[in-house]
Amino acid sequence: MSWQGSLSLDYRLGDGRSVVHDRHDGPLRVLKSLHPEDARICHSVLVHPPGGIVGGDALTIAIGLEAGAHALVTTPGATRFYRSAGAAATQSTTVHARGDARLEWLPLETIAYSGCIAENSISFELDAGAEMIGWDLTALGLPTSDQPFVAGSYRQSIEFRGRWLERGTVRGDAPGLLDSPLGWAGHRVLGTLWFAAGSPIGEARRDALLDAARSVATGDALQRTTGATAPHAGVVVVRVLAPNVEPAMALLVRIWSAWRRSAWQLEPCAPRVWRT
Repeated sequence: MSWQGSLSLDYRLGDGRSVVHDRHDGPLRVLKSLHPEDARICHSVLVHPPGGIVGGDALTIAIGLEAGAHALVTTPGATRFYRSAGAAATQSTTVHARGDARLEWLPLETIAYSGCIAENSISFELDAGAEMIGWDLTALGLPTSDQPFVAGSYRQSIEFRGRWLERGTVRGDAPGLLDSPLGWAGHRVLGTLWFAAGSPIGEARRDALLDAARSVATGDALQRTTGATAPHAGVVVVRVLAPNVEPAMALLVRIWSAWRRSAWQLEPCAPRVWRT
């Protein structure tokens, strides 16, 4: 049996408080929305109770933020694309942030199991004044559990309309890209962290974000496989390759924390579900 699930989240600011109205169809929903740091910042935890995505499943998430709203969206565990008998499993997320809205898109890692046929797409539309920090952490297989990614495919797209587009496919039966020093260099975890704005990021502010990311990475065990660039006037990107999830996630959290302070003058407030 395949699952078809959809979830829409609409964030609005009223009386100094960001609130969310959510609607769901199928097994995709909000576990909890709360305000652990400030009434203006709404933390939402998304769950998919079946526990994984298999061939034939299709999940869609739509997020809208009105001017002034600030949302932090995360998950309590990994997103898992399991082995498929032939049909594709898909997850599609679209975001539209208006005015001076802020979004933190911080789901835990995505695991592509060997034999999966998976498609994961994320598309962001940021109006002038809107800003976001987000990440994606992809793990291919479970090599430490002797389940390497040797079959199937994983296709991913990350898009900021008119600003930046990344699209790629990795195949388990074609390890050339994964093992090449011009590709994943033998690693099986790829992390991507970004700061993006609907308006050009000023040069001084952009340099501060790059400097903060590079400073955090300096001395880290993953320093040699981490890089920070600004591919567009409205986007700053950090990449990290790692042998497993934990060190990559730890580095992304540290850079997110530094960017929160640098860009928004906010102390980091890690969601409680990351610690349980």
